Amino acid sequence: MPVTRRLRTIGLLLPALAGLALLAGVVGFRVSEGMGLSDLRETGRHRLDLYAESLEREIDKYAYFPATLGLERDVLDLVTGRAPLAWGLNRYLERLNERAGTLSIYVLNRQGRVLAASNWNRPDSFIGEDLSYRPYFIEAAAGRQGRFFGVGTTRGEAGYYLSSPLAEDGAIVGVAVVKVSLEQLEQSWSTVEAPVLVADENGVVILASVPSWKFTTLRPMDEPTRRHFDQTLQYNARPLAPLGLMPQDRIAADAELVRLSRPAEGQLEETVFPVSGGFLAQTAPLHGTGWTMTVLSPTDQVTGMAWARAALAAVGSAFLGILLLMWMQRRRHLFDLERKVEERTRNLRATQDELVHAGKLAVIGQLSAGLAHELNQPLAALRTLSGNTVKFLQRGNLDAAQGNLARIAHLVDAMGALTSQLKSFARKSSGAPRPVSVRRPIDNALFLLDQRLRRSGVGVQVDVPEDIMALCDPNRLEQVVVNLVANGLDALAGREGGRLALSAATGDGRVRIRVADNGPGLSDEVLPRLFEPFFTTKDVGKEGAKEGSGGLGLGLAISAGIVRDFGGALTGANGPDGGAVFTVDLPAAAPPTDQTAVQAGDLICPTLPSPP
Repeated sequence: MPVTRRLRTIGLLLPALAGLALLAGVVGFRVSEGMGLSDLRETGRHRLDLYAESLEREIDKYAYFPATLGLERDVLDLVTGRAPLAWGLNRYLERLNERAGTLSIYVLNRQGRVLAASNWNRPDSFIGEDLSYRPYFIEAAAGRQGRFFGVGTTRGEAGYYLSSPLAEDGAIVGVAVVKVSLEQLEQSWSTVEAPVLVADENGVVILASVPSWKFTTLRPMDEPTRRHFDQTLQYNARPLAPLGLMPQDRIAADAELVRLSRPAEGQLEETVFPVSGGFLAQTAPLHGTGWTMTVLSPTDQVTGMAWARAALAAVGSAFLGILLLMWMQRRRHLFDLERKVEERTRNLRATQDELVHAGKLAVIGQLSAGLAHELNQPLAALRTLSGNTVKFLQRGNLDAAQGNLARIAHLVDAMGALTSQLKSFARKSSGAPRPVSVRRPIDNALFLLDQRLRRSGVGVQVDVPEDIMALCDPNRLEQVVVNLVANGLDALAGREGGRLALSAATGDGRVRIRVADNGPGLSDEVLPRLFEPFFTTKDVGKEGAKEGSGGLGLGLAISAGIVRDFGGALTGANGPDGGAVFTVDLPAAAPPTDQTAVQAGDLICPTLPSPP
């Protein structure tokens, strides 16, 4: 693939890779955030249970106080008017208040006026005040236990009021009230990891671990609620500004992501958590009251961890994407290389086939003179015999004419065998290996070179058993033998007593065909380059040299390629007694079961008879 095209492909894939990394980052962030929020919700539920239990335990410590006052005779005598003076009762309430650690304890008559109080001797004493408008008095006067959180109208001190009716003979004659402080509980909350707040039924924050959140509202206050507060003075005309919790996303029925729209004010240095930013708000009702408790778990750590994991997922996916891209580019590069190798292999095979065929034609061209002589002799004999046959027929000598015709038929058969062998040798074979008796291609090769062997006077010795079988193509093996024998004849040109020896033997699953001559052998310069293409030791067009194919230097190179295609090897060396020895090493094959089958290219042509 060209470099520009590869760069263009990478440039097109980079946006996809960036998109994949972004998608992996988003998915990683969402999954990590979801897992973190799930763990945070579980922790928040445990915190809600602990905070609610601590608040209920703190209130329950004082729940029985108002009812126990109804057991005191002095209290009942005072509210019923039987004891007009409350000096002794005031001192009793003062001592009880000190021991219990409450803010104040006082007793009201049926009309809601304070008759006795623990703070009787202080300037801000409740004695004589009319508190009939207070919700806790109204509840107790109706015979129910009163529970109320508010800000005192005398001292402006916030507290939790517990009231109980005072009854005598089944009639309610007064109300006992205990006011307790929850500041100690709030101070213990201020050291926890997640801020907590308690809101009343109107959404006013009455308890909070962050002091600045106290007496703020969780939701906007409507006008009827504001008028109610003005009448009851529950919060002593405090402004009750909004806390500023902004909902972001509800993830469950009791859990919601919120954010503070403004930083909290005052005593921020006393908190151990961020009072501004993102929170997971979890709300639960408090048993026995109209209040709700909310835990705000900071999500900064969850968000930070989610971003870190998102970045890791994005980087990891980008890295994997880069590896995938490199792998794909490598695969494509290897595919292109394989395609080019296959294409060049096909071209080389086609070229080799053409060279093989050209080599055959070159050999046929070299043999043309001898073949013409082989054909001219029977043609001349045919002419003579046919003329004689006509004369014998004219004379009525039928026996002589019949004899001539038989000899003519024999000559035609011999010429047909010769032309068939030339046609078989010249054709383009498939090259597919199959079991072949090596004796047949050897005999065919010697038949083709018969005229040249006669002219050269070289003796030929053949030691090839009929049962030796090799895996090859017979036509191409025939060409290899023709090239090797022709090279031997070239080496023996002009030498007296020239001999060629052709033999074949099997061993270790291989067939080895040897073509040896008693010529001058191979020089040290020729041996290393023996099978190089276009290397030859004779001039182009000269017949007598150590290479075939008309001096082009292709005979041995083509022969070596043919043998190599069969899974074999062609080697050349000098014999122990002198001369050159070429060995064709081929895979051995089992003999065929049908010995009568004769395939094309396996014919052995007989020697042409001499003309009459």
